[in-house]
Amino acid sequence: MDVLALTILVSSCLAGIFVVCFAIESRRGRRSSIERDSLLPLDDAPSKPRNRP
Repeated sequence: MDVLALTILVSSCLAGIFVVCFAIESRRGRRSSIERDSLLPLDDAPSKPRNRP
């Protein structure tokens, strides 16, 4: 029975963390979204050429 109580406690903590993170993310500015942020490393924007001596 102690294992069941521990499992419920851990799952409640994880659910609480999820709700808090979701609330923070939903209040974040609408300038960028999660989808856009995840695709930024794949952006083919031209990079500045390096000046090699």
